[in-house]
Amino acid sequence: MRRPTPVVIALAMTAIAQPHGASAESIAVFTKNTTNPFSKAIRVGSDFAAKKLSLDVSHYVPTTPDNVAEQTRLVDDAIAKKPDLIVFDPVENQKMVPAIDKINAANIPVIEITDRAEGGKFVSSVLPDDYQLGLATARRLLKALDGKGNVVILEGISTTTSSIERVKGFNDAIKEFPGVKLLASKSGNYQRKPAQDLMEGWIRQFPQIDGVLAANDSMGAAVVETLEKRNRKAVVVGINGSKEAIDLIKADKMLATGEFNGFVIGCLAVEIAARNLRKQPVPKEVVLKPVVYDKANYQQYEGRAEMRECPSPEDELKN
Repeated sequence: MRRPTPVVIALAMTAIAQPHGASAESIAVFTKNTTNPFSKAIRVGSDFAAKKLSLDVSHYVPTTPDNVAEQTRLVDDAIAKKPDLIVFDPVENQKMVPAIDKINAANIPVIEITDRAEGGKFVSSVLPDDYQLGLATARRLLKALDGKGNVVILEGISTTTSSIERVKGFNDAIKEFPGVKLLASKSGNYQRKPAQDLMEGWIRQFPQIDGVLAANDSMGAAVVETLEKRNRKAVVVGINGSKEAIDLIKADKMLATGEFNGFVIGCLAVEIAARNLRKQPVPKEVVLKPVVYDKANYQQYEGRAEMRECPSPEDELKN
């Protein structure tokens, strides 16, 4: 697996086609599924930026979440329509390489987002540093536990770079605190229902759970609901920096969330796309710095969580 380079900038359902009006510049945006709020946020962010930049955007989303065969078919559909550029979030970082090769062969420039593919050529990449994000978010939880107690990990989709790297970060943070015991670590597939089911089982299995490390906010919110339902208490963190998580932080139901902001990623990808199409310089890679929101600082980021602010690469570079 390729890891992010040291360059750090702080910074498909039947294909859903939602054009913004006539434009000579068209962008096809590929996201993983219709169910994860993060994928929806990418679409919202790309639409927000496209409107400002007078670009025509169409969305391609598998009806079956994270389906390699369906995303591959959607790539074929998009290539036939000859967009000027493709923004691509691969549902699987290795198995989608042949589809990326098809895009390259069609001479359509492509920007990769979210998960680094294991092959293909890209004019730019907009990526998180999932390992550092997982490490920073886990440290926030473990410090809140005073470095002791029992914790569980809700992993994401086991084959995705984001989950693999976040879970590495979680585990490395746990190693820093000898008084913390990891009770269990299983995949909730970034989805609410699997996360609820896992948490229900863990509540029955373990009499004491002090902390929950959830690889995204949807699973973290599901854990909060399950704990309340079962009259159990545990400190919970998630990753996304979603409005839902910030509302739970305000209500003292979730400790923190690491920013993995689909809206920001969608905005930045479309901004870079516009620059590429208009023959302006573009960064080869934008790797977002890890930021953890909690009750002390969420006000700084609330606008981004509520999807009101679309930063430029320069804005991110200042942070």
